[in-house]
Amino acid sequence: MPTAVREVTTDERWDEAVPILRQLWSHVDEPFVHEWREEDDYRLFGCYETAGPEGAGSETLVAVAGVSVQRVLHHERHLWVHDFIVDEPRRGEGFGSELLDRLAEWGRDRDCEHLSLACRDGNDDARAFYESEGLDAWGAVLEREL
Repeated sequence: MPTAVREVTTDERWDEAVPILRQLWSHVDEPFVHEWREEDDYRLFGCYETAGPEGAGSETLVAVAGVSVQRVLHHERHLWVHDFIVDEPRRGEGFGSELLDRLAEWGRDRDCEHLSLACRDGNDDARAFYESEGLDAWGAVLEREL
């Protein structure tokens, strides 16, 4: 089926995206996830599976990615991917690749030199996917709770 990737901007579309976001962030509640919409520079994109003629058919949200443009790591302009989730029953169908490709295009259009993200230790399936998509491990993210 054809897909469309576009920014999630309406309350209705955010309501659709939150359950998919919570597949990654299951330890937080829905109102907390909705608050991300108000954060400076956070942009949410959705990958929609489309049926029927473009603009007239039905759509199903199958993947989401939250991003921002930042200067991180080696102080070059990055498209930083905060959240990247394909709806669990739809994984392995190519939607993640489609979404990642469109994010890269969006970042290039905004003069980003890199697309970067952090992958939690032990999330071997995600890491294998990212590496198959041409992302290279550049270092490690270290953090301390404040």
